[in-house]
Amino acid sequence: MRKFAAVLMLCLGVGSAMAVARSVYDFTLKSIDGKPTSLHAYHGKVLLLVNVASKCGYTPQYSALESVYEKYKGQGLVIVGIPANNFASQEPGTNAEIKSFCSRKYNVTFPMMEKVSVKGDDQTPLYQFLTDKATNPQIGGDIQWNFTKFLFDRNGKPVARFEPAVTPDSPQVTAAIEAALKN
Repeated sequence: MRKFAAVLMLCLGVGSAMAVARSVYDFTLKSIDGKPTSLHAYHGKVLLLVNVASKCGYTPQYSALESVYEKYKGQGLVIVGIPANNFASQEPGTNAEIKSFCSRKYNVTFPMMEKVSVKGDDQTPLYQFLTDKATNPQIGGDIQWNFTKFLFDRNGKPVARFEPAVTPDSPQVTAAIEAALKN
């Protein structure tokens, strides 16, 4: 019966990734180099997803993201940067330009994905899932700007959402990361 329902959903065009996704691990993005990257690869890690941009007032948060990543990666934290150009065209570059900028200006070593859309008609399925209040009441809601942060525990359960003005190295974020790493 389940197979029939799945086939019916696909035939009716309602079989989007969001409709069947139950976890952040159900999504695959392309790395900044264009290689498919399943978020399931980060199962067992504490995961911080951040929509980033190179020409934003919050862009200096790349430094704090890298510092937090360096501090906690040995304990199981993974930060994933997801470039988006949805806000005032603040990420106009190509993936190669974004990668070069992040490396040259901020020495970013955490995983970076290809540029996607985090809101609007072309919103990537991952962000449809993250912002859906019915699926994720704790973290759902529209993305307001660049550098919105989503924290997940080692099992992919949403822990917290931090808006752009909350820096990655703030006591609020580091306390949430440390608590998630202990579990």
